[in-house]
Amino acid sequence: MFRAVARIMRTPDLRRKIGFTLGIIALFRLGSFIPAPFVDYQNVQLCLAGNQGTSGLYELVNLFSGGALLQLSVFALGIMPYITSSIIVQLLRVVIPHFDTLYKEGQSGQAKLTQYTRYLTIALGILQSTTLITVARSGALFSGSGAAECSQLITNDAWYAVMLMVITMTAGTGLIMWMGELITERGIGNGMSLLIFTSIAARFPTALWSIAQARSFEIFLMVIAVGLVIMAAVVFVEQSQRRVPVQYAKRMVGRRTYGGNNTYIPIKVNMAGVVPVIFASSLLYLPALVAQFNQPADGTAPPAWVSWVQANLTSGDNPLYMLVYFALIVGFTYFYVAITFNPEEVADNMKKYGGFIPGIRAGRPTAEYLDYVLTRVTLPGSLYLGIVALIPLIALATVGANQNFPFGGASILIIVGVGLETVKQIDSQLQQRHYEGLLR
Repeated sequence: MFRAVARIMRTPDLRRKIGFTLGIIALFRLGSFIPAPFVDYQNVQLCLAGNQGTSGLYELVNLFSGGALLQLSVFALGIMPYITSSIIVQLLRVVIPHFDTLYKEGQSGQAKLTQYTRYLTIALGILQSTTLITVARSGALFSGSGAAECSQLITNDAWYAVMLMVITMTAGTGLIMWMGELITERGIGNGMSLLIFTSIAARFPTALWSIAQARSFEIFLMVIAVGLVIMAAVVFVEQSQRRVPVQYAKRMVGRRTYGGNNTYIPIKVNMAGVVPVIFASSLLYLPALVAQFNQPADGTAPPAWVSWVQANLTSGDNPLYMLVYFALIVGFTYFYVAITFNPEEVADNMKKYGGFIPGIRAGRPTAEYLDYVLTRVTLPGSLYLGIVALIPLIALATVGANQNFPFGGASILIIVGVGLETVKQIDSQLQQRHYEGLLR
């Protein structure tokens, strides 16, 4: 391992790429602590110190921004607008035929889709920054703290001050998007994924330290041990795949012979990644948001349905909340896999190039077989996603750890997935130069 790191340092090109990536990451983390204009930094820090954690969609955005959301910094929105816009553009391929045509055109078409994603990211940045500033002005951003300072986070409520804050946070989102693309182009790994990885990893020490302070040292060691087991299990499942064998018939083109080789179609157990967890968290937050807006302003008792929602669908340690959350993740996993993997398209491409699955006829029978395999492989993948996403909620109900529990949910999936992908890229580049990779 140490010799592999030494080989990295002795390779000028790879050393330059890793150094550039680390420099961009350092700038990204620096921007997470620079407050936006007209934000009372001292009041924000007081509210952060007395807050027991947000819930729902705010917690998800705060996770992906590395804690910058609750600090109302220039990078408060983090990478979340870009993630949302990427998912929307991907889903629109099913609804809008023009988007699907662009996707099939190759590099030029996908460049146009990337441009649409950028435009949508800026639009979502404007919308989300406006919502964030409105929530901060109302004092509802820090739900776990009742301090008076939490309603005085903004020093100037004039329209020009709000507009300047919206422009600043939206520009911060655009800058993060540009930094991620720079890492992809000139650094190592996928830039957007690495920025998300950095945001989540930056919160690990704080989360572990809070558990060590709130609980005993034995609980802290138990959390570390459970975290290592969970991480090993996630690595095992993320690397698991069902390999469907494919053979290509030989064909003569002029004097050349093409085909005749054997390969396979890798169908991963977790093809959906972390997207179903994001969908389920966002959708489950909507009832709590609607109930919050239907609270009587005069202090009288709320309607019965509002009380029921607040009792059952807002607390992570509620059994009904866990059941609904698990069911939504399983459903969204099947939904997202059905959109991203089209068995009929794969079968048509195989038939076009003379490929076939042994024992299965080309064309429609191949598509039906791939759909059969995909449906059964997705079942353990969806159950796995649901169990991993419930880990922070179970920790909240058992050991009293808050929902920032680091070894579970979207955080551990992203940490492991991005870490594995980045190590593979470094390994492949080392093999190109030294015939020996990072891993053995």
